[in-house]
Amino acid sequence: MRTLLTNGRIYSPWARNATALLLDGTDIAWLGDAESAATMTADRTVDLAGALVLPAFVDAHFHATATGLALSGLDLWPAGSLAAALGLIEQHARRGRGRPLLGSGWDETRWPEHRPPTATELDRASYGGVVYLARTDAHSAAVSSALMASVPGLAAMAGYSPSGHLTKQAHHAARAVALSAITSGQRADLHRGALRHAASLGVAAVHEMAGPEISSAEDLTGLLGLVSGAETEPLPEVYAYWGELRGVHTALELGAVGAGGDLFCDGSIGSHTAGLLRPYVDSDTSGYLRYETAELAEHVRACTESGLQAGFHAIGDAATDQVVAAMRLAQERFGGAGVFGAGHRIEHSEMVTDVAALAATGLTASVQPAFDATWGGSAGMYAERLGAERASTLNPFAAMAAAGVPLALGSDSPVTAVDPWGTLRAATYPTNPEHALGPRAALNAHTRGGWRAARADGDGSGVVAPGSPATYAIFAAGSLGVDAPDERLARWSTDERSGVPGLPDLAPGAELPRCLRTVVRGRQIFDSGELA
Repeated sequence: MRTLLTNGRIYSPWARNATALLLDGTDIAWLGDAESAATMTADRTVDLAGALVLPAFVDAHFHATATGLALSGLDLWPAGSLAAALGLIEQHARRGRGRPLLGSGWDETRWPEHRPPTATELDRASYGGVVYLARTDAHSAAVSSALMASVPGLAAMAGYSPSGHLTKQAHHAARAVALSAITSGQRADLHRGALRHAASLGVAAVHEMAGPEISSAEDLTGLLGLVSGAETEPLPEVYAYWGELRGVHTALELGAVGAGGDLFCDGSIGSHTAGLLRPYVDSDTSGYLRYETAELAEHVRACTESGLQAGFHAIGDAATDQVVAAMRLAQERFGGAGVFGAGHRIEHSEMVTDVAALAATGLTASVQPAFDATWGGSAGMYAERLGAERASTLNPFAAMAAAGVPLALGSDSPVTAVDPWGTLRAATYPTNPEHALGPRAALNAHTRGGWRAARADGDGSGVVAPGSPATYAIFAAGSLGVDAPDERLARWSTDERSGVPGLPDLAPGAELPRCLRTVVRGRQIFDSGELA
């Protein structure tokens, strides 16, 4: 079927002032102006009414099950105090009637009590139930006594505390037990809800960061089965990563594109577990590094020889330095395998001591600008943990891009919400202006950069151009059809920094676009019902 989209704004480097687009089945056939479009033969014509057509977004760091839980279950982010959080927990426990209570989103730095809930408080609020509450960064959790009692050997594990605030190995073990309470049918509902939500925001693909400590093989198998099944509704594409050291064989069996992603070299800043070169200012610790550098280098070799991407979770400067050192070591020992050009990844990489050294490794940096928007600034959590001066150096997007580090943008949902336009705003207006990306560079990193990060851009995915897949999203600013056509189109020429007509104003306070339709390779995965 040939479909003509006309009377809109088409964002494309191949046709700077295009207002019409012709689709032929799963591909883009033509770009041009509305006058030329009138001569085209099409089976169907869609009046865009001034809407903007962009390459659809890619969320390059995503957790489907946890996102589904946050959307449908207990989200503690809105709680303004520990007391308010305990009240929400009690409400959910009553509704759950004894079922395990899984939640996330709490951040003690935002609460006047400035501490997490204790196991005793959770026991009381849940009437003695099984409770698992992930901190907003997902690198520690508050759990109930009943859950701790169900984890064999928990008290001997690193990161255990009788208070119920668990980190490191103890946290991973408790999370595994908590998630095991979810049935396969419930997981499918969570996956479907998470992917539908992403599609409704203009997201065409997600990079699922799975692993034995953050989900399970069964969870990943179910997710991939859902999106590939012949009977399923059209959903965003899923590129799977399995974060397990020496887990190459498992990754291949599961159909993952990488044996990495959330392969935790360290933890998080909020939980005091990110590996730092200098101690935290509010705690007598420098976090931790989980593996030896030689182990990481061997993992890179195994991935490269198996045709898989290696990927490493590294947030602190010590962890990022270690990944860079591991890449160098792998290249020195196994350079014949083409280590630096194999498309390996580093996730987060918030603290970078040597941007040029990172660029030299060929690693793609999968970054989350919303981290800075949420916890950055002189009064944010990063400043509390690290001091304002050190915190101001985090997330150097501009320096990485200038040095040639390939960037892909994501959310790490549910750590921060799936919000593509909010992500672009955070990247272009960061708390430290020196780290700002230009709007065009940010958009490229959140579209084409995501396909490249998964080594899936060989067919032209990530751009709106003739011959490329028909993977795009349509956005509106305000109501459709209320202005004259020229006025509607002018809405998309407001960000002067982009240097390219057609991008909306991303400045803080400006109204961000809303999604009308999302299409992946010619298949519609979301429609608001507002377009003909």
